Amino acid sequence: MTFARPRGVALALAALMILAACGAQPAAAPPAPAAATAGGELDVSNWDSVLAAARGQTISWYMWGGSESINRFVDDFYGRPLQERYGITLNRVPLADTVDAVNQVLSEKTAGKDPGAVDMIWINGENFLSLKQADMLYAGWSQAIPNAKLVSWTNPAVYLDFGEPVEGLESPWSSAQFQLIYDSARMGEEELPRSYAGLLAWAKANPGRFTYIAPGPGAFQGTRFVKGALFELSGDATQWLGFDQALWEQWSPQLWAYMNELKPYLWRAGETYPKDENELHSLFANGEVDFSITQAIAGAGPLITDGLVPETARAFVFDGYMIGDFNYVAIPKNAPHKAAALVLANLILDPELQAAQILPENGFGLGYGIDVTKVTDPAAREKLDAAARQLGDAATPAADLAKSLVGDSAGAYQALVEEGWRTNVLAR
Repeated sequence: MTFARPRGVALALAALMILAACGAQPAAAPPAPAAATAGGELDVSNWDSVLAAARGQTISWYMWGGSESINRFVDDFYGRPLQERYGITLNRVPLADTVDAVNQVLSEKTAGKDPGAVDMIWINGENFLSLKQADMLYAGWSQAIPNAKLVSWTNPAVYLDFGEPVEGLESPWSSAQFQLIYDSARMGEEELPRSYAGLLAWAKANPGRFTYIAPGPGAFQGTRFVKGALFELSGDATQWLGFDQALWEQWSPQLWAYMNELKPYLWRAGETYPKDENELHSLFANGEVDFSITQAIAGAGPLITDGLVPETARAFVFDGYMIGDFNYVAIPKNAPHKAAALVLANLILDPELQAAQILPENGFGLGYGIDVTKVTDPAAREKLDAAARQLGDAATPAADLAKSLVGDSAGAYQALVEEGWRTNVLAR
């Protein structure tokens, strides 16, 4: 029996589950990897033995720490049940950039250090690819943990991470989509730009009232904003799922031309850019610029709850090319506490906690990592249903999210966009 959700919310959440389906992907999902063992120490198919091994362990979860609301959510919603239910202590290790955890694991491989220091990483995209290519990810576990049955593993949006097959090396946590935020007390919906072309025209008519985060390591939101422009200019997001140097050389000059045409009309004439999301929120809240950003399916709600933006803030999207994806957790091959990491990865997929993570008042506000139609427990279904109904006016209308959604590009484009922007836009 499927879970009947409110129709409008269902559109947005369902869209996040199919976001890569229209691109050039494998025709069918790869087979489920065999359940993992670690040198005979762990048998993931015997969950009781995993729980027994995990009790008393401390798990060091390395994750981007740039959002205080997400940090608090992790501590409250995972740290407490880990300790109370399973006797596991959570050590959240905040990072300026996920690449720091990747480099830690790679340096441990070079030094032959096993066990290492990292138990689990919040990861996706190029960082996942780097560790996969280095053969430094624990394999075969993600489809074997108990709550894996709630994940839509046959969906290409799940089994492909920035076009790279997951192959049992990571497990989904949540989903997200790039959105803009405006203040409904200052602007009406009819004034909002609905494309990158429209944004350029709006910026020219309102000089100094728009800016974006400088793309680069630790500022993926800025990189994502620039990629969206690339998709619109080239007229097709799906062609970027696989790396093509000739395609990049064809369209990148037009991307830099667009960004440089926009630059003189930015806040401070593009001489400086916000370094992160919090700085942009501050400029928006202070009235210095008219737009901020979010990736949360709850839209501006979590930011309102945290007092970072006005209560009249609302999220919206362009008519197309608004990038969305899933993000994951992965366990390094040399993780010292694999059992505890498996328990946490399974806990993350618990329907009650998945429901909690979309609620603005909880400060996380990202979308589901599970397929809610796979949840058969009536009480769990109702919690998911109730959470979806609470998104409210601060969230982007669900139909708009679904209409505008596209998947991200292959991971190899990340560095090209960031380095190209610094050379061709920032330095000019």
